[in-house]
Amino acid sequence: MKWDKKESGNFEDRRGMSGGGKALLGGGAIGIIILLLNMFGGETGQTIGNILEQTQGTQTQSEGTQTRELSAEEKELGDFSEACFAYNNETWAKIFEENNMQYQEPGMVLFDDGVNTACGSATSASGPFYCPGDKKVYMDLRFFEELKTRFGAQGGDFAIAYVIAHEMGHHLQTLLGTSAKMRQLQQGKSEAVANKLSVCLELQADFYAGVWAHYNKNLLEAGDIEEALSAANAVGDDAIQSKMQGRVNQESFTHGSSEQRMEWFMKGYKTGDIRQGDTFSALLN
Repeated sequence: MKWDKKESGNFEDRRGMSGGGKALLGGGAIGIIILLLNMFGGETGQTIGNILEQTQGTQTQSEGTQTRELSAEEKELGDFSEACFAYNNETWAKIFEENNMQYQEPGMVLFDDGVNTACGSATSASGPFYCPGDKKVYMDLRFFEELKTRFGAQGGDFAIAYVIAHEMGHHLQTLLGTSAKMRQLQQGKSEAVANKLSVCLELQADFYAGVWAHYNKNLLEAGDIEEALSAANAVGDDAIQSKMQGRVNQESFTHGSSEQRMEWFMKGYKTGDIRQGDTFSALLN
């Protein structure tokens, strides 16, 4: 991806600091399980925090604040993430203005190991997530190495750009009231129906990521879209369940199948039309 260094007043890089959250000791099976259950952690870290709070013997409260020097590669990845964040904000501010709406810029936080949010405490095992409580995207960039080595994603910088754009999609859903409406619809419904509504929300975030890519074709290089599709394919519910359980249960899907995630990203990319992202009507009718 072509990019220039961009700065945002709403971007925080907390990497290299400890003490700001609860750090998972050693990872292990529980960390992997949580990561798989919450890949692209959706729009809240609260569930992750609750799980970790209840897991005895796996985490500790850091004492004091320690720092370490970031490597040159880490610094570049941080600059790239901030640029992607800025590109997203520029794009959505323009789209909102074109549709006579007011865009509110979110925040973005890079962290190592653990972080405290308005949605609860979370660790790297949660994967990237958006917290509607403080309207911030949270991300440990080491997630992408995990995505490549453990789950077979192609890797590359545009895989990171896709995930950031996906989480920014959850911010749009908060601004537009889609997330609140979805939670209302989930009340009193069976687990299968509630899960299907969650899938609709996640696929719409993939669609918004595709719309962002459509508006930023000037930044794309050969292979970038393939990198995004490879990441989307790797984190489909069916791909994860098949790898970890050897079987697939569609009723337990919460993020969508690999095919669905790639399909809705590409629909956004090809059309660039936010009006065509009604995943709820498309999947529920």
